[in-house]
Amino acid sequence: MKKRIVEVLVVASLVTCLFTGCGDKKASTKDTTKKETPTVATTEAVTETPTEAEKCDLEDGVYTAEFNTDSAMFHVNETCDGKGTLTVKDGKMTIHITLVSKKILNLYAGLAEDAQKEGATLLQPTTDSVTYSDGTTEEVFGFDLPVPALDKEFDCALIGEKGTWYDHKVTVSNPVAKEEAAGKSVKDLGLENGTYETNVELEGGSGRASVTSPCEIKVSDDGCIAVIEWSSPNYDFMMVNEKKYLPVNTDGNSVFEIPFDVFDAKVEVQADTVAMSKPHLIDYTLTFDSNVVKK
Repeated sequence: MKKRIVEVLVVASLVTCLFTGCGDKKASTKDTTKKETPTVATTEAVTETPTEAEKCDLEDGVYTAEFNTDSAMFHVNETCDGKGTLTVKDGKMTIHITLVSKKILNLYAGLAEDAQKEGATLLQPTTDSVTYSDGTTEEVFGFDLPVPALDKEFDCALIGEKGTWYDHKVTVSNPVAKEEAAGKSVKDLGLENGTYETNVELEGGSGRASVTSPCEIKVSDDGCIAVIEWSSPNYDFMMVNEKKYLPVNTDGNSVFEIPFDVFDAKVEVQADTVAMSKPHLIDYTLTFDSNVVKK
């Protein structure tokens, strides 16, 4: 009888230990699960939000700005002094750059990898005319490149004649507002119809050419005409406001009668010279001095 009681007690003790152990194991498993299961917050914490484009602080307008690249093979034309024309409109910036040749066929505002994807917007070239210090002119490609921010590198990819895309880093900096052409009109000066003379300053080209100063100017109801005499007989026509003017003489240095409408400001003109192996149309500016106008 005693033996039977002992056996019952032993079995009861074993059952109690068994249940107690299972309970501890279950609780331990529960705690471990809480510690090891990643939370959604951890996943969200490593997800980066794309940075928004910087807001342009420049007022809408036209500026000159420095354009720098990471390559000696990709840069602006030497006639541009390392600069481009920066246009700001509605807070967005675009810089026009004139390159050294027509060998770069397209630009892409971003990485070369993305430029080759379907639907990528490639920048198409413009044809720009440049005049070098020796008076020669050349047609090269230019591009209008979006600018996301000033003074910070951004990606610009290009493709050339060989059909290979290349990545580059470029920077646009030091914008300076272009001054609007200031000057005085015939009306401002109170000039009556008649013939006058005034000093004229020529800029542009190689610097070897010049014009006679003072020059004669003729004022009429139709406007103001300047008589421009060059230091060479080799100019066969001039262009003013896209209109062609021929010499008014046949002997001696080339003489032209051209219209202008402002004093004390640069008047853009072009003159074609046949002094070289082939004709060259060269960009110049003329500035007429209002302070010394006299009959």
